[in-house]
Amino acid sequence: MKKMSSSRCSGPKMVCWILICVTLWSHLSGSSGAKSYRRPNIVLILTDDLDVAIGGLVSSSFSESRDIFVASPLCCPSRASILTGKYPHNHHVINNTLEGNCSSKAWQKSEEAHTFPSILKTYAGYQTFFAGKYLNQYGHSEAGGVEHVPPGWSSWVGLDKNSKYYNYTLSVNGKAQKHGADYSKDYLTDLLANMSLDFLQYKTSYQPFFMMVSTPAPHSPWTAAPQYQNSFKNTKAPRDPNFNVHGKDKHWLIRQAKTPMSNSSIQFLDDAFRKRWQTLLSVDDLVEKIVKRLEVRGELENTYIFFTSDNGYHTGQFSLPVDKRQLYEFDIRVPLMVRGPNIKPNQTSKMLVANVDLGPTILDIAGYNVNKTQMDGMSFLPVMEGKMNSSSWRTDILVEYEGEGHNKSDPACPLLGPGVSECFPDCVCEDSYNNTYACVRTIAPSANLQYCEFDDSEVFVEVYNVTADPYQLTNIAKTIDQEVLEKMNHRLMMLQSCSGQSCRTPGVYDPRYKFDPRQMFTSHSWRLNRLRQKLK
Repeated sequence: MKKMSSSRCSGPKMVCWILICVTLWSHLSGSSGAKSYRRPNIVLILTDDLDVAIGGLVSSSFSESRDIFVASPLCCPSRASILTGKYPHNHHVINNTLEGNCSSKAWQKSEEAHTFPSILKTYAGYQTFFAGKYLNQYGHSEAGGVEHVPPGWSSWVGLDKNSKYYNYTLSVNGKAQKHGADYSKDYLTDLLANMSLDFLQYKTSYQPFFMMVSTPAPHSPWTAAPQYQNSFKNTKAPRDPNFNVHGKDKHWLIRQAKTPMSNSSIQFLDDAFRKRWQTLLSVDDLVEKIVKRLEVRGELENTYIFFTSDNGYHTGQFSLPVDKRQLYEFDIRVPLMVRGPNIKPNQTSKMLVANVDLGPTILDIAGYNVNKTQMDGMSFLPVMEGKMNSSSWRTDILVEYEGEGHNKSDPACPLLGPGVSECFPDCVCEDSYNNTYACVRTIAPSANLQYCEFDDSEVFVEVYNVTADPYQLTNIAKTIDQEVLEKMNHRLMMLQSCSGQSCRTPGVYDPRYKFDPRQMFTSHSWRLNRLRQKLK
């Protein structure tokens, strides 16, 4: 692994960004013969808030690109989707709070025993190891505290609540372990790397293993290791066409952002972008250590390694300072890299992959029949192995988000009224109660489209032709063909009520799709009628 250097990564073009979309680390092992009968090991490295633009790792082993989308652009719902293989409307984690079902008792009773790690351990005979951030409310006293060890883990090192780099508590197999602010002993990314190496050293050799390492980086508070705190001094957030522009045709929450942004806001987001890069250098070290240890132990060629993030992030797009939670590409599209046996090198594929597919794919690798589960996602192992053509693959996925707001007005921003949250000092707010939406994200040979509806009083609609408008500058909801609009509305309602196999039915731009207006959801007909009136 090669670490990013400030000289190579300086300048406005950021020439070292290669974590664009999904990259397949497709190193052909060529290991047939004696080793081929062994069930493969699996490693999942999950970062926190890593968007496709920021990059973070540089290696000659990474190759072609692919898109992966999250089921929800927020930590806890997205992580629950990764663990369960389900969309948020099926696992019922709607935000990062205990009340929103994040690591709640209800989650523990209904979903936790059915996550893919639990299946790997219980039914597939894998030894399993977890280290890092689990769900944002893990460790809460009303959810069992750090004594609670989720089912499915042979060895458990769970971070108490949200991402930190120092001064945190870990649950080590149900026992609290407190850490301070000594870099050599406590810097969390490095500690996770060392604990992962210990697991690899002392695990049994008689079972295959699954290891999940969930880093705090590049989540706030963006605390870099001491040796990296002066890196990337001249780095700034990318000035893409949607940077610091007014989202005039978008949902009201986007329209309320002040354009142009103040100099202090731009300085803040540039500083945040630089610090996020700095924290990723330690993630680079972590990946390098794990890969080298596997190589030394002779296990690398029989191990799949996945690298991804729970959601994206924005820094200045549409004049929103820093956060996630929005429906746009910068928040819902994340990097994914994969390395493993039988993955052909230098693949290029535009087949649509979502993070609800990670669990089914890992179970498929382990030899477990995914059809025995209730997962909404599908295994993309055949895609990576070159055994699946685009005509047999899905053309759309669902993105869901439920907005949050405060009951009282922010005293610093009284004109905004109640119902908003995540507000900055200049009264630009990143979330609200009615920032609740669902989207159909379509990628097909004939279409690269995003269709979104807000669950608000006006049923606000946003539609983007991402091929013609990759930065989503122009909402085409009022100009798109009425028939397409009705089909997408119908498809969205179907996906919002889907479960398991019904989430994988043909989308609007799939040749197998059949649209029957007589089968419109009667309970949702008011939405379509209001939609028609609004867009006339």
